[in-house]
Amino acid sequence: MLALTNPRNPNVLIQKWLVGRSSDRYRIVVAAPAHLDDLREQLAAEEHGRIPDAASLARYVTRRAVVALERAERAVIGDRYKVPRLVAAQIMDQPSFRRRLDTIATEEHLSRDEVDTRARDALDELVAVQSRLVTDLFTQAMRPLHTSAWTVHADDSGLEALRELNRTHPLVFLPSHRSYADAFVLGGILADHDFPGNHLMGGANLTFWPIGPIARRTGTVFIRRSFGNDTVYKAALEEYFAFLLSKRFNLEWYFEGGRTRTGKLRRPRYGLLNYVANAIRSGRVDDAMLVPVSITYEGLAEVAAVAAEQTGAAKKPEGLRWLANYARNQQRSAGNVYVQFGTPLSMRAQLAAGGDPDLSDPAVPEGAAAPDPMDRESLQRKAMQKVAFEVAGGINRTTPVTVNSLVTLALLGVRDRALTLDEVRAVVAPVRSYLDARDAPQGEVQLLDREGGLAQVLAALTDAGVVTTYSGGDEAVYSIQPGQHLVAAFYRNSGIHWFVNRSILELAVLFVHEHPSDNPVLTAWYEAKKLRDLLKFEFFFPDRDTFESELRAEVELLVPEWEWGTPLPTEGRALNALVETGLFMSHRTLRSFFDAQLVVAERLARRDPTLEVERDAFLDECVAVGRQMLLQGRLHGSESVSSELFATALELARNRGLLDRDDDSVAQKRREFASQLLAVGERVALAESLDVSNRKAER
Repeated sequence: MLALTNPRNPNVLIQKWLVGRSSDRYRIVVAAPAHLDDLREQLAAEEHGRIPDAASLARYVTRRAVVALERAERAVIGDRYKVPRLVAAQIMDQPSFRRRLDTIATEEHLSRDEVDTRARDALDELVAVQSRLVTDLFTQAMRPLHTSAWTVHADDSGLEALRELNRTHPLVFLPSHRSYADAFVLGGILADHDFPGNHLMGGANLTFWPIGPIARRTGTVFIRRSFGNDTVYKAALEEYFAFLLSKRFNLEWYFEGGRTRTGKLRRPRYGLLNYVANAIRSGRVDDAMLVPVSITYEGLAEVAAVAAEQTGAAKKPEGLRWLANYARNQQRSAGNVYVQFGTPLSMRAQLAAGGDPDLSDPAVPEGAAAPDPMDRESLQRKAMQKVAFEVAGGINRTTPVTVNSLVTLALLGVRDRALTLDEVRAVVAPVRSYLDARDAPQGEVQLLDREGGLAQVLAALTDAGVVTTYSGGDEAVYSIQPGQHLVAAFYRNSGIHWFVNRSILELAVLFVHEHPSDNPVLTAWYEAKKLRDLLKFEFFFPDRDTFESELRAEVELLVPEWEWGTPLPTEGRALNALVETGLFMSHRTLRSFFDAQLVVAERLARRDPTLEVERDAFLDECVAVGRQMLLQGRLHGSESVSSELFATALELARNRGLLDRDDDSVAQKRREFASQLLAVGERVALAESLDVSNRKAER
């Protein structure tokens, strides 16, 4: 700042001064040479044999020289400063892109000049102009937003393998999205390990000054939320993706589409993944490695605002005032943040395994009819869904259970009742034993083993306004702060996926207990599949065979002497084993989801099935009626009154055909759906009554 120059690229006068007086402060690097004839031949090959004119050859030589010099410089300054140069010019010169623009001009009856102008404008809007200086300054300026709030724990054991993989393949980092700080936390870890900066795909809502202009210079690509039928913009975006991947620039985005509102992983969006897939299908990129990344916070200041949005509050727009408030809130310590990297997935291999016709179909025999385009699109869509589910599974498998997740799990499992320290400990102890048996990742839960550790966690949650502490009696008692159940559920839900199969097993065993049959194992299995179907829009379940294998593992933990496919050793052994473990999870983990589904089911059952369900108005209705049902005691807790949960329940209803208007049986199906959920709710209540920790607390 004193010299009024960029220290990464000082002005000519300062360069001369440095060369004359500080020989240790500069290096001369020589890029790899090339013969002009070779460059001309390589350009002709890229142009598919067309003889290039002088102008295109000059641009090509310039680009190759710049890239060669960049590579030579990185040998000195490190991979952290790998930045793209002359991107828009390179894309506009790509023969494949020019041909695509020719097609658009013909199909839409536009002049070629107009299409070119729109394409350049789109690229100018999209292309991130990375600056080494701005990247370093921005990183240092934004670092306090997460370093003062959290202690970062990163699993860096796999980063070296990722670096080696990056020498031959582009990496696409796909983190879970819980906070605005996610990009800073992950970016800081990668920078500390000398990874080149990711191209972060972001929404246009963050383009406000000064964040937008600065972020563009640090690698953020701002993409329009919607571009409708703008085929030129879509072509430019797809070509930009292919360019970055072909040059092995790493990408990053949150494939959930936005921050989670409930704490658990949201269902994925496929738009940006499709651009990667198209680059591979077209042959412009051989492969890309998808890297699942789990980012888990023990505490988040922004959760309260997220929770308020679920009950109808308007989302506050981002801007300077919002940024100032966010920075102020980040000054308070919020515990730990855990960053875990899952096993990288080959996009090509995953698409092929998922049945993508462009990557797995054998060649069409001569004389045979070409496959129906609609069938091809359907197969591509299914393959992409499988890829996204594999990524989500990779994130969940590396997401740890935190101390706040355990404590809120305990407090949300009782109906507006306070627990003593010993009672909280009685709930948490068998849960930890279960997690150890599952070999599930856990945060700094050893804190609970120390003297006063649990009290420290509860005090931190009390200070954050999530828990209320009453110390006026013989001993302190703790409960969820009134109005903070959705916030508490956010922390609980960050690790809830580890208990879903166990909870389904509990409810299936209770179903068999209530409905005796000649083959209780088969009856339990059918019931487990029905419960899985109810929850398929909430959690990421594997295929049927894998799910069956996972349930077998749950039974083996419960009744080690039993073998799948044989009768249980004694009548009621499974139920007795559940009680003996001191661990019933279904009422603690699944009740809010089933309760939200019940609200949706009953509202649908009351409606005329011939009338269209208008989504936003219906969700508002569910929030209002959900509050009424909560006051009546028909819902267990206010975490069930969530527009996010109602929205996924509505998707489940749509998937079951309950929103069809031309089906005479819809009214009956809606009533049956509501009855099914009432029965499930009764079984969840039974599980609660059998929970040993609850009964201990009530003695």
